[in-house]
Amino acid sequence: MKLVSICPSNTELLAYLGLTSSLVGVDDFSDWPEEVNKLPRLGPDLNINMDKVEELQPDLVIASLSVPGMERNIEELKKRNIPYIIVPKPKTLTEVGDSLLFLGEATNKFDEAKVVHERYNSILEQYRSLSKQVTDPKTLYWEWWAKPIFTPGANNWLTEISKLAGGINIFEDNSEASVKTDWDDVRNRNPDIICVVWVGVQKDKVNPKVILRRPNWESMNAIKNNRLYILDEPLFCRPSPRLLLGLNKIGSLLHPNVYPSFDEQKDPLLNK
Repeated sequence: MKLVSICPSNTELLAYLGLTSSLVGVDDFSDWPEEVNKLPRLGPDLNINMDKVEELQPDLVIASLSVPGMERNIEELKKRNIPYIIVPKPKTLTEVGDSLLFLGEATNKFDEAKVVHERYNSILEQYRSLSKQVTDPKTLYWEWWAKPIFTPGANNWLTEISKLAGGINIFEDNSEASVKTDWDDVRNRNPDIICVVWVGVQKDKVNPKVILRRPNWESMNAIKNNRLYILDEPLFCRPSPRLLLGLNKIGSLLHPNVYPSFDEQKDPLLNK
């Protein structure tokens, strides 16, 4: 089966199902696992080059509507009669896991998907258990984008990750998945921890000095206690099972005495 993935999270989901070798092309932002870096690139996920997709003659294109603007890809796939499926847009960690089953069924890998799905849920259960051992939950501010500021609200997997890691998202009182706010609002909420994961921006491209210069932010607990973290965006912002690695990382930062230490080379879902 010749597969094309036009979204990084879908490429990662396929990898967990053992289907990387079936991929014949991916979007420009797909960067895990390492083998996909040798595949033909089809453009950024919001502007896929459909001529290139067509040339690859895929049996199935794995598409997504997780980001506004991806509708254009679907319209073009329809127009060209290229076979495709759309992975349902998840909001929770459970729904991310369910994406494995969805893709497993679509690619004749359902038995394999069930095994990975079960392991995924068992790791989530382990973190639920660990979170109950936390006696001093930390308040967290997650920053998805800087100008204007966007941060996750209650209906978002980062709020769930916060809880499982022994923390509280300071914007969980907002019901929406993504909240537009401002610097003063963040400062007034005075988080213990600041986690910066600018969507689509590599960690080494984020300059913490830009954040530290914001008016009066030096008065916040997070800044005073040097708890500003620039984190790996792919481990927190993509709806794939690699969110478990992000959960491991933030848990080990918040409560190293409770959570297992983080090793980026060790994926708990792959047992390596």
